[in-house]
Amino acid sequence: MLSLRLAGGLLSYSMLLMAQFDSAAVLGTVKDVSGARVPEVQVTLLNVDTGVSVQTKSDANGDYQFPNARIGNYEITAELTGFAKAVVENVVLTVNARQRVDLTLQVGAVTDKVVVTGAVELLETDSSEKGQVIDADQIENLPLNGRAYSDLALLAPGVSESNQNGIGSTAREGSFNVNGLRNTANNFQLDGVDNNAYGTSNQSFSSQVVQVSPDAIAEFKVQTNTYSAEYGRSGGAVINAAYRSGTNNLHGSLWEYGRNTAVNAQGFFQPTGGVKPGLIRNQFGFTLGGRIRRDRTFYFADYEGFRQVQKTLVYSTIPTLSHRDGILTVPVLDPFTNATYNAGTRVPMTAFARQVLSELPEPNVPGATSNNYQKAVPNRANLDKFNLRLDHKLNDRISTFARLSHSKNNVKEAPNIAGPSGGAQNGVIHSIAEQLAIGVTDVASANSIIEFRLGISRTLAGKHPPYIGGPSMSEYYGITGLPEDRALTGGLTPQSITGYSAMGRQATNPQFQNPFVINPRITYTYNRGRQSVKVGAEYARLNTEVQDTNPLYGLDSYNSQFSRPAGRAASNQYNLADFMLGLRTQYELATLMVAQMRQRSYYSYVQYDVKLLPRLTLNIGVRYEFVTPYFEDSNRLSNFNPETRKIEQASGGSLYERSLVNPDRNNFAPRFGYAYRLTRTTVLRGGYGIGYVYFNRLGSANLLATNYPQVTRSTMTQSTTETVDGVTRLLPLRSGNQYSGCFRTTQAGYPAALPNKRNAVCAAQHAQRLHPELAVRRGLCGEPFVEAGAIG
Repeated sequence: MLSLRLAGGLLSYSMLLMAQFDSAAVLGTVKDVSGARVPEVQVTLLNVDTGVSVQTKSDANGDYQFPNARIGNYEITAELTGFAKAVVENVVLTVNARQRVDLTLQVGAVTDKVVVTGAVELLETDSSEKGQVIDADQIENLPLNGRAYSDLALLAPGVSESNQNGIGSTAREGSFNVNGLRNTANNFQLDGVDNNAYGTSNQSFSSQVVQVSPDAIAEFKVQTNTYSAEYGRSGGAVINAAYRSGTNNLHGSLWEYGRNTAVNAQGFFQPTGGVKPGLIRNQFGFTLGGRIRRDRTFYFADYEGFRQVQKTLVYSTIPTLSHRDGILTVPVLDPFTNATYNAGTRVPMTAFARQVLSELPEPNVPGATSNNYQKAVPNRANLDKFNLRLDHKLNDRISTFARLSHSKNNVKEAPNIAGPSGGAQNGVIHSIAEQLAIGVTDVASANSIIEFRLGISRTLAGKHPPYIGGPSMSEYYGITGLPEDRALTGGLTPQSITGYSAMGRQATNPQFQNPFVINPRITYTYNRGRQSVKVGAEYARLNTEVQDTNPLYGLDSYNSQFSRPAGRAASNQYNLADFMLGLRTQYELATLMVAQMRQRSYYSYVQYDVKLLPRLTLNIGVRYEFVTPYFEDSNRLSNFNPETRKIEQASGGSLYERSLVNPDRNNFAPRFGYAYRLTRTTVLRGGYGIGYVYFNRLGSANLLATNYPQVTRSTMTQSTTETVDGVTRLLPLRSGNQYSGCFRTTQAGYPAALPNKRNAVCAAQHAQRLHPELAVRRGLCGEPFVEAGAIG
């Protein structure tokens, strides 16, 4: 009982405090030439680029620690009366490293200086964490098609590329499968704040809110297993990136990368039509960093632009000119008039069908009846993004930074088929992402540090049809029953005729998801000798505006061949004849719903690191995570109860009453790891941990606000006849708003108050993943090392 109370007390206290974020730790032991440990030695850690320094003293055992240092290039000095000053140069600190630098003092005057070589441990011997640092040289110099720095995560063991990864409207930058998990199981951080894109549709283009240019990333670390308890809400990897900072010296870069059809290789195979696909891409930008006040205030900024015009040759199957005139090569039967139209005679058309077919372009592939229309479809993409970071040292104790990031992405995807009847493309896609990050570090004493981070992020992302806001279906085509709201009108309702390319708008247009995140974090670190304790907490307030139901503008399908006479062979021309006569197999329509989704996340942890023996370091921690189920701001939410087989609706009150999902308050995530130094060049490390995943990109499929009765999704499947008691009769044509017991032609439009014909969604809360690991890392000659391991 006492241990439970103690654990509860530690966790409660840690709710006020938090983590080491994107910095590193330096630790070591000071000895004299005889190997005796030397206490009370003043140790100074100097950032060579900024001139900022911090000091501490070795304890009674000669051990010292700097628990929180910004990544970069450092110099370490040790001074004590009666000994020459010991200096270690070129100490490079990387994200989340626990870098050991042991110092040896030689007898002499304090004015003497001895440069110590070989003090920096190439092997990280004080951490059980599995991960890999991608440094600035790799980021800037390795080839990156599309200049997404996150692609270099593939250099880390256990990381493979997801089929969703890439750049473009149908791809998502930063999509990786780590240790066999889905790409949604990763956690992105930038400058110690949440950088995850919580929009579940593709229109955010990325798994990250801020997609920093490679030239502006200082470095990032891919942590794939047994990471510290300060990192969580991940079953896969934590991708921890740091934006660059200014230094005392002015520095910058300027670039322009280009691709052009004229200089692109044709490829191994002859392109379709003998013409290379058009691609003109330009990526350009700059970085600039320097000081505002020497050794105290610094700035760093970058800008990158992306311009691309890509033409893809697309083949479509559209009705021939004679078919559009109603002249088919098969006999056609009108089931409601019993009229038969022989092959080669004109089939009558509804006014709607005649207008749609007349507005199609002419086939342009001579002699073809399928794939008879070709078009070099132009897709244009424009992206502009910039970041600005300011760092300031208030005094010897307190340092601060602030970063502002902004990006705007616009893509225009032309229809595969030209003209008002064309379609089958996304249309206009937009994404605006912004983030403000603020950090404060207070070196409260020689062995304690308090850090605070605040991240505020928002994304506005969606897609719209090319003709959005134009005349409605009733105004332009005479089809009634569809929305008249200018936010939904414009263009042709999707028409799907089996055997022919899709006409009209894309059924999932328009849609948008706009997440807004506030993410404060705080940490407290205390060091004493070989021991380090961190306690901390994090809160994430996620509000997401979602409009992701479809089809909002109807969808008509023709594939039943109602017009085929008995005994005749099936032909796609009968699907076209059905379209001419308005004999649709089914029609679909969903109601508009803009849901205001809410989720609140609470995290806390305790992490204890101790060098238990000269060769053995233990990393022990426990993390607590509570993430609420999604709820809707106005309680417009429902769930299916499988026990009562009824739909239940949310109401005000408890978290369950608002979300209709039982909250899980038992998500404890223990972490245990060890690093044992077998020899000077060999380290054995291993560990175990539990991670939780709370987020999946499933569109609106797992959002209970899009359930009935908030949203009605109707799919009305039709037949020309019905059989009752063995007697088959012809169904009557519709009248008024009827949709049951009758047949409703396309020209009759859509009835009002359609019933819900979709299954209700049941939401899941989270997934859990265990993290066992065993690895051996061995240094080779010089700087390289090799690592082998197994991860469960």
